[in-house]
Amino acid sequence: MENEVKLTAGAMVTLGLATAALVVLPYIQVRDVKTPEGLKPYTSAELRGRASYIANGCVYCHTQQPRDKSFGPDAERGWGRATVPADYVYDKPHLLGSMRTGPDLMNIGVRQPSKDWHLGHLYQPRAYVPGSIMPSYPYLFDLKDQAEEGDEVLKLPPGYTPANKVVVATPEALDLVKYLQSLNRSYPVLPTEPRETAGAPAEAAAEAAPPATPAPAGEPAPAS
Repeated sequence: MENEVKLTAGAMVTLGLATAALVVLPYIQVRDVKTPEGLKPYTSAELRGRASYIANGCVYCHTQQPRDKSFGPDAERGWGRATVPADYVYDKPHLLGSMRTGPDLMNIGVRQPSKDWHLGHLYQPRAYVPGSIMPSYPYLFDLKDQAEEGDEVLKLPPGYTPANKVVVATPEALDLVKYLQSLNRSYPVLPTEPRETAGAPAEAAAEAAPPATPAPAGEPAPAS
């Protein structure tokens, strides 16, 4: 009986420490995070695209968390600065990811803003990135004999359009692309310090310094 009490007590203490370290402390650290000025809420179309991003498993091959340069060369790869908690204010749930079969996408809207490129890349990745192992998503597109008014027709490289057909993006494909284009965390993390504020300490020190006393005639001035 005594061993059971010790075992139970030890398990409860371990659970309490784990909860404090993994839940309580992180919550305290990020509960008052303010929304960056450059970050905008997702539109309804972007939210639908985000749902499609999750449903199609993009999160399993792509992260959304560029690392600090001390952990990896993500900035040199053009993936952007290291992310901070404020970058995920509107992400519920966040899509940090845990594997990089493909590149990080946190700033794909900056690296590749073209709608035509994203649509074509979703239809046939190897038409744009030779050797890519990304799967194609043909079910996000319709094949038609002729485009209708309002259709978004893909502008594919030569040799990738089916013969005598046009490839038209579905509303889901267009929403997914809008979500990818919205991934932009290139704004500064910290506000730029105003020039007058930056120069204030030096000016204050200059004003507080006592005036120099002129040396008597015939004597050298004291060294500064």
